[in-house]
Amino acid sequence: MTELSNSTMEETRTSSEERVPQLRDLIDTLRIAEEIASKGYLISSSELADLMDINASAVTSRGDHWSWRNWVVSRVRREGNQILWQLERVD
Repeated sequence: MTELSNSTMEETRTSSEERVPQLRDLIDTLRIAEEIASKGYLISSSELADLMDINASAVTSRGDHWSWRNWVVSRVRREGNQILWQLERVD
Protein backbone atom coordinates (compact mmCIF):
# COMPACT_ATOMS: atom_id res chain seq x y z
CA MET A 1 0.00 0.00 0.00
CA THR A 2 2.84 2.41 0.82
CA GLU A 3 4.45 1.83 -2.59
CA LEU A 4 1.18 2.68 -4.32
CA SER A 5 0.74 5.78 -2.19
CA ASN A 6 4.31 6.97 -2.88
CA SER A 7 3.84 6.31 -6.58
CA THR A 8 0.60 8.29 -6.66
CA MET A 9 2.20 11.19 -4.79
CA GLU A 10 5.13 11.20 -7.22
CA GLU A 11 2.79 11.21 -10.22
CA THR A 12 0.82 14.11 -8.71
CA ARG A 13 4.01 16.05 -8.08
CA THR A 14 5.26 15.42 -11.60
CA SER A 15 2.00 16.38 -13.24
CA SER A 16 1.89 19.52 -11.10
CA GLU A 17 5.45 20.36 -12.12
CA GLU A 18 4.37 20.02 -15.74
CA ARG A 19 1.07 21.90 -15.35
CA VAL A 20 2.40 25.02 -13.66
CA PRO A 21 4.75 25.99 -16.52
CA GLN A 22 1.94 25.25 -18.98
CA LEU A 23 -0.36 27.57 -17.04
CA ARG A 24 2.34 30.27 -17.03
CA ASP A 25 2.62 29.90 -20.80
CA LEU A 26 -1.16 30.18 -21.07
CA ILE A 27 -1.20 33.38 -18.99
CA ASP A 28 1.56 34.83 -21.20
CA THR A 29 -0.48 33.94 -24.29
CA LEU A 30 -3.61 35.57 -22.88
CA ARG A 31 -1.66 38.71 -21.92
CA ILE A 32 -0.27 38.96 -25.42
CA ALA A 33 -3.75 38.53 -26.90
CA GLU A 34 -5.08 41.22 -24.56
CA GLU A 35 -2.36 43.66 -25.60
CA ILE A 36 -2.96 42.96 -29.28
CA ALA A 37 -6.68 43.57 -28.81
CA SER A 38 -6.43 46.63 -26.57
CA LYS A 39 -3.91 48.39 -28.82
CA GLY A 40 -5.77 47.51 -32.00
CA TYR A 41 -2.83 45.71 -33.55
CA LEU A 42 -3.41 43.62 -36.65
CA ILE A 43 -1.62 40.28 -36.85
CA SER A 44 -1.00 37.88 -39.70
CA SER A 45 -2.41 34.38 -39.98
CA SER A 46 0.94 32.85 -39.06
CA GLU A 47 1.29 35.12 -36.01
CA LEU A 48 -2.24 34.28 -34.91
CA ALA A 49 -1.53 30.58 -35.41
CA ASP A 50 1.59 30.90 -33.26
CA LEU A 51 -0.42 32.68 -30.57
CA MET A 52 -3.11 29.98 -30.62
CA ASP A 53 -0.57 27.16 -31.04
CA ILE A 54 -2.27 25.79 -34.15
CA ASN A 55 -1.40 25.41 -37.81
CA ALA A 56 -1.77 28.57 -39.94
CA SER A 57 -4.12 26.77 -42.32
CA ALA A 58 -6.43 26.11 -39.36
CA VAL A 59 -6.70 29.87 -38.83
CA THR A 60 -7.73 30.66 -42.39
CA SER A 61 -10.14 27.73 -42.62
CA ARG A 62 -12.25 29.09 -39.73
CA GLY A 63 -13.74 31.85 -41.82
CA ASP A 64 -13.80 35.63 -41.51
CA HIS A 65 -15.26 36.00 -38.01
CA TRP A 66 -15.02 33.54 -35.11
CA SER A 67 -14.43 33.26 -31.37
CA TRP A 68 -11.30 32.19 -29.56
CA ARG A 69 -11.30 32.16 -25.76
CA ASN A 70 -12.26 35.72 -24.69
CA TRP A 71 -11.84 37.29 -28.10
CA VAL A 72 -13.65 37.59 -31.38
CA VAL A 73 -11.23 37.17 -34.25
CA SER A 74 -12.05 39.04 -37.45
CA ARG A 75 -10.42 38.99 -40.83
CA VAL A 76 -9.68 42.64 -41.59
CA ARG A 77 -7.83 42.76 -44.88
CA ARG A 78 -5.17 41.29 -47.09
CA GLU A 79 -1.76 42.88 -47.54
CA GLY A 80 0.11 41.20 -50.35
CA ASN A 81 -0.04 37.49 -49.64
CA GLN A 82 -0.89 37.94 -45.93
CA ILE A 83 -4.29 38.02 -44.30
CA LEU A 84 -4.46 40.36 -41.32
CA TRP A 85 -6.65 39.68 -38.31
CA GLN A 86 -7.97 41.75 -35.43
CA LEU A 87 -8.78 40.55 -31.93
CA GLU A 88 -11.65 42.13 -30.01
CA ARG A 89 -12.15 41.32 -26.34
CA VAL A 90 -15.58 40.03 -25.34
CA ASP A 91 -16.64 39.74 -21.71
